[in-house]
Amino acid sequence: MGSLISVQKYLSFQFEEPETIKNITSHVEMVLKESKVKEGIVLVSAFSTTASVFINDDEEGLIQDTLEYLDGIVPEFKVPYYRHNKSEKDAPAHLKADILGRSEMISVTNGKLDLGNWEQVFYVDFTGMRKKKICVKIIGEY
Repeated sequence: MGSLISVQKYLSFQFEEPETIKNITSHVEMVLKESKVKEGIVLVSAFSTTASVFINDDEEGLIQDTLEYLDGIVPEFKVPYYRHNKSEKDAPAHLKADILGRSEMISVTNGKLDLGNWEQVFYVDFTGMRKKKICVKIIGEY
């Protein structure tokens, strides 16, 4: 058995779109490779209450379907208006992030993320055009 270690790295992103989903799998894999962890877990967390991290298949149309699905549940404009929008104007972003969740935990086997054939790690920013951070925390053994 190897030594138990903990590695934490912060990644910064800024997107020009007001609402976007980006595949960040390669970024997470890079941090895992640098850590040299062979067996363990990776926690990927958004550091914003208007952003989320989730896992899904990277298949044609699914990203746009996800955004449209969330718009159907949490429309941009609602009558009566969102109470939070009286001050911040971003209530829908907070609610959408609540639906998808803040983080994902992924097991690591033989130094690789345990993801299905088409599964990828995605970061969604519901209030783009501002710098945001993601924390990648890895706990495991060499």
